[in-house]
Amino acid sequence: MSELRDRIGRRIPGGGKRAIRAVASGVGGLTSGMRVLPDFLVLGTMRGGTTSLYHYLARHPHIAGAVLDKELHYFDLHYDRGPTWYRSRFPTKVGLDRAAHRLGGRPRVGEASPYYLFHPLVPERVAADLPQAQFVAMLRDPVERAWSHYRHMVDLGHESLSFEDAVEREPERLAGQEELIRADPHSVSKEHQYHSYVIRGEYATQIERWWEHTGRERLLVIRSEDFYTDPRREFERLEEFLEVPKWEPETWRTYNAATSTDMPPDVRERLRAHYRPWNDRLAELLGRDFGWDG
Repeated sequence: MSELRDRIGRRIPGGGKRAIRAVASGVGGLTSGMRVLPDFLVLGTMRGGTTSLYHYLARHPHIAGAVLDKELHYFDLHYDRGPTWYRSRFPTKVGLDRAAHRLGGRPRVGEASPYYLFHPLVPERVAADLPQAQFVAMLRDPVERAWSHYRHMVDLGHESLSFEDAVEREPERLAGQEELIRADPHSVSKEHQYHSYVIRGEYATQIERWWEHTGRERLLVIRSEDFYTDPRREFERLEEFLEVPKWEPETWRTYNAATSTDMPPDVRERLRAHYRPWNDRLAELLGRDFGWDG
């Protein structure tokens, strides 16, 4: 079903997709009381491989994704739209009951929004609204993640500075942005979302914030490089975590991969030095060396 949806989606122009989403949103809103909330969230990190991971999750016969969109961004960018809007994005209870009868068990429901891991208010919002949910975070080498993030922003037209200048100016750009978000929960900071190249790789702080609000046992951390190298093994870990039967696609591949030129060597070395204490702290928290300092 999801593969057919993808093929159809590629053939529909942008305006048509927006019209379909508008209709689906209206129908979903009218039937929100008949729909479910997610059992799990893929939190990020941005440019960490969440698109590839969610691609396989959405095709798993015992997992149901959000309707139409992978990234709902409810808990970070659209929280003011309220729970009815959020619930309208998910399958109906009747549909899940039918699937459960066919499969011998109810599918798990989830969504992926890679800003969730980093946004300062998301953990407490999720803790209040999804008290039983589980969470998955994919963590990529922070130096490579920062570079991929930067290239992505350039491609989207959100960045005009060189990478070196963007890294240099990041503290200035982000000054006061988290405080602004905390002071006004309805605010959206484009600087915080777009230009957080370096700070997003300081993973230990983000993991600790999620543990504080949701508990350690509900969060599975996957090293992105492990998923790229051996997707079958890492996907089996995820299946065990979500308690769904094992399944495997015909082929494994990387989705939404970025193509870019090489990172400036001097900036790479500066970032390597910056992240060493952060990587050490993450290793202490999770009890494993992520191997990112080489």
